Amino acid sequence: MSDEPAPSKGPDLSAGLPFEDLQDGQPRLGHVEGEAVLLVRRGNEAFAIGATCSHYGGPLAEGLVVGDTVRCPWHHACFSLRTGEALRAPALKPVDAYAVSIAGGRVTVQGKEKRPGTVRPRSRPAATPHSIGIVGAGAAGNGVAEELRHLGFQGEITLVDGDRDAPCDRPNLSKDYLAGTAPEDWIPLHPRDYYEEQAIELALGQRVSALDPARKTLTFADGSTRAFGAIVLATGAEPVRLKIPGDGGPPVFSLRTLADSRAIVAAAQGARRAVVIGASFIGLEVAASLRARKVEVHVVAPDERPLGRVLGPEVGDFVRRLHEEHGVVFHLGQTASGVEPGRVVTSSGARLDADFVVAGVGVRPVVALAQAAGLRVDNGIVVDARLQTEAAGVFAIGDSARWPEPRRGEPARIEHWVLAQRQGQAVARTLAGVGGPFTDVPFFWSQHYDVSLNYVGYAPRYGEAVVEGSLEKHDASIRYLSGGKLLALASLFRDRASLETELAMEEAAAPQ
Repeated sequence: MSDEPAPSKGPDLSAGLPFEDLQDGQPRLGHVEGEAVLLVRRGNEAFAIGATCSHYGGPLAEGLVVGDTVRCPWHHACFSLRTGEALRAPALKPVDAYAVSIAGGRVTVQGKEKRPGTVRPRSRPAATPHSIGIVGAGAAGNGVAEELRHLGFQGEITLVDGDRDAPCDRPNLSKDYLAGTAPEDWIPLHPRDYYEEQAIELALGQRVSALDPARKTLTFADGSTRAFGAIVLATGAEPVRLKIPGDGGPPVFSLRTLADSRAIVAAAQGARRAVVIGASFIGLEVAASLRARKVEVHVVAPDERPLGRVLGPEVGDFVRRLHEEHGVVFHLGQTASGVEPGRVVTSSGARLDADFVVAGVGVRPVVALAQAAGLRVDNGIVVDARLQTEAAGVFAIGDSARWPEPRRGEPARIEHWVLAQRQGQAVARTLAGVGGPFTDVPFFWSQHYDVSLNYVGYAPRYGEAVVEGSLEKHDASIRYLSGGKLLALASLFRDRASLETELAMEEAAAPQ
């Protein structure tokens, strides 16, 4: 996350410019007192907000204006043009709002001003529970707590998690933080005093051993029990742990928590070689981060090509070439069949020197608590369109939830950071009495060296993948189709196409 101001570009908006020079809905980048400012005309009004996304510093002037909001081109965060509020994940903080005056045919941007956050609907006290217990303080759980307070919810909120470092920016753990280009103070989603100011109780380092859906109680590992007005299960997923035969082999790490990432960073210091098992998104991001630390990396995976099943053969081959250009060596069509001192043995009999191993072979939803409570579980905790389980007042969201994805018309469990955050925000709206069915379009991004791949939509199965543009020139979009229908779009530095596709998919799924 970045708080760095963007460099001053464009006109000095405090000096004003002709109102008619502004095209309706087209962002205009300028500056005020040396800070980048976005000016947008909507009809006979004009709005000005900070021009840099509060998530990772994306340029909002290159984003998409939708109504009186603007969407960031990098990771699809959304901000109110009226107030600067961060309305949708992954952004959690607002951008500055500026006073605007229109007189004599000229529009002038004046100083910063604090505007009340009036964009979100307000909580309806009569419809809200008195207290909410959230099991899991990851993207989804944090999203519930934070959005509830934004909506004006006044009841008790408790976030429970066995991880003492939660809530943290998990995508960064395999990307910039692991690569050594992001400091650890970027990793917490908020400083601890934020939760104190918002009266959100953090029960960290505590584990829930039992759930009673009917009574809405949580029993903790120490035997204590607490009752809540509503419960949200945001238990997430856990890495598949490899058991590789052999003795005395290199240490094997998985990556899910800040502690995991710290351990890999420590192992990489002074190490020469590492083996990554699995050519998944997480495995390849780890490979790229370790290469940034000058560690020799070999990737062992059973696939014919990395990410080929998800992204198609052309993109899979491109991803392989990209990593090979940075020194990664692939051993595809193979598995890790054993270890011995200082080596990993592959199924082909190759012996790969390794100071340590990172396994990125997938995750499993954490459903034991829900299953033991009698809730319906089928490749995740089954929920309805409002993300509620069969037990009234008990919800499930994020990586552990299986929900009715509206565009395919079938249940889906999707392990995306931004989707988990947005599901948390949606449940908060429901709990505050102002919610509706969850219809957000899935979105994720994956970083490989200086190449960011964005993916919007959902296509676990598709008929064809059509590449437009040039993958090698890092200027391409890939349409995933079934029967001529667009299911998903992946893109390399075609942010506008990604944003426009997201909007079109939203509109297609909107109630008529």
